[in-house]
Amino acid sequence: MPNLSRAPVAPVRDWYCDSAHWEQFTPRAGDVIIATAPKVGTTWTQQIVSLLVFQNPEPRHLGMLSPWLDCRFQIPLPVALQLLEAQTHRRFIKSHLPMSALPLWDEVKYIHVARDGRDACMSYLNHINGYTPLVWERLDATGEADPLLPGAKPRPPRDTRGFFRHWIEQGGTRKAELMADAFFEIERSFWVERTRPNVLLLHYNDMKADLDGEMRRIAAFLDIPVDEAVWPELVAAADFSAMQRHGDTLMAGIDVAFEGGHRTFLNKGTNGRWQGELTSDDLALYDRRVAAELSPPLAAWLEHGRHVAGDPRTAAH
Repeated sequence: MPNLSRAPVAPVRDWYCDSAHWEQFTPRAGDVIIATAPKVGTTWTQQIVSLLVFQNPEPRHLGMLSPWLDCRFQIPLPVALQLLEAQTHRRFIKSHLPMSALPLWDEVKYIHVARDGRDACMSYLNHINGYTPLVWERLDATGEADPLLPGAKPRPPRDTRGFFRHWIEQGGTRKAELMADAFFEIERSFWVERTRPNVLLLHYNDMKADLDGEMRRIAAFLDIPVDEAVWPELVAAADFSAMQRHGDTLMAGIDVAFEGGHRTFLNKGTNGRWQGELTSDDLALYDRRVAAELSPPLAAWLEHGRHVAGDPRTAAH
């Protein structure tokens, strides 16, 4: 079993996540944990790691192959643990927890993906607006059964500006349903650990600008040799349009959770949709939150990515 260099220091328990799930997980050396905020490129990164692990472009069901282990309302925890225990290939697991809520094992690799908060917020709005009644029922049931939560999951506004204000202004605790407080907490927690040799920070902008190059960085981080004979096929299979074409396989069964199925979940994959939608007052509010929550180097990284802001490993705190 990998050496535990740090136990979780800030447990998380809300409608979506319970960090205590990780207490029942038995790690293996070489495991990969893909931990991100919502709607920043999580599924994209899962697909990339899948392609690197299996070394062929065949689409695979990511939800069963790479379960969201801390989730409280999808695959039951015992089932997720059984799925992972039965796997004989290199395992990669999804999380939406901050690094501070995860156990830190020396022989486990951690990949974190960042994205500008305004882009993440716009994608999250589409995500939540696509929930089927079944998802709301499960989230409500989680809150009503948990004495530490205030009950059924609050419904956020469905319009762009209303949702953005809801997202940015939620305050106090992470019970604010994966809104801005949780988003900034996740980014701070991985930034603190960014120089560890088993932690890799990626950025959505960089993946959009140079998918081949970022996939090579991931392969090097995971100690997976690049086979140039198959490499172009792997990069092509990781392209967002290819993922949309194969969404029925990659996200089989997702239609029970999202109206429109994988076409809603894998929506557009674009940045800047907030431009022309948010007012100058909205954007000023976002800037104030960023200045209050993040150091200048982290704020620059979050907005721009490595190609503009530089390598996080060498950035100042």
